[in-house]
Amino acid sequence: MAAAGAMPGGLLLTFLLLAVVASGAYNGAGEPPVSRRSFPKGFIFGTASSSYQYEGGAAEGGRGPSIWDTFTHQHPEKIADRSNGDVASDSYHLYKEDVRLMKDMGMDAYRFSISWTRILPNGSLRGGVNKEGIKYYNNLINELLSKGVQPFITLFHWDSPQALEDKYNGFLSPNIINDFKDYAEICFKEFGDRVKNWITFNEPWTFCSNGYATGLFAPGRCSPWEKGNCSVGDSGREPYTACHHQLLAHAETVRLYKAKYQVTEESL
Repeated sequence: MAAAGAMPGGLLLTFLLLAVVASGAYNGAGEPPVSRRSFPKGFIFGTASSSYQYEGGAAEGGRGPSIWDTFTHQHPEKIADRSNGDVASDSYHLYKEDVRLMKDMGMDAYRFSISWTRILPNGSLRGGVNKEGIKYYNNLINELLSKGVQPFITLFHWDSPQALEDKYNGFLSPNIINDFKDYAEICFKEFGDRVKNWITFNEPWTFCSNGYATGLFAPGRCSPWEKGNCSVGDSGREPYTACHHQLLAHAETVRLYKAKYQVTEESL
């Protein structure tokens, strides 16, 4: 699934490497032009995904709606193939097969994002923690580790909770900072004994510019003079406000992590 006119995100970077290998002038004799020996010792080979584009199970396991659920259903014309993430690649049900493929391909790591609303369906602690969501990610993490694949977790890949968008306009409000930190802390507590590598925000400027300047991505906000056919927004101000709050949320989360979890979890 990709926004119309935009490159799809969540690309499996593995295939880029495989394409390079395949394009080399390799005749089958000796070592191929690109192999593991071409990379430094300790180089991590991995693959990646983002929850909304890959996970599926959008209405299952207690997950709440994100802004991308709303965006793709209300504005299918803004998606190149008019698809949505209701099922996507169905990793929610097929994660064991996915992990087996990673092992078969010789992957060392898998970077995936957690769906905020699968952990906190209403976006905040006040709405309760979804134990089914915790169980799903525990199962995924354990499956990865059992196959020798290290999990790298991204906490936010553009799918903020619709409940917080409705309540205070999501990342346009400073209220998002503490709600994001609370969500992150749940992840640190529940998964940090096994997960040693964390990413707070995926491509924050892409989220801000396409979500709040051009309106091509959720939440689909932009000024009337933009070509995004947005019903609301301010392209001259809102992208910077949203990114400012992302940076503050990142800083607060890193401060929390270093103070309470980094030493005990020996993580990055």
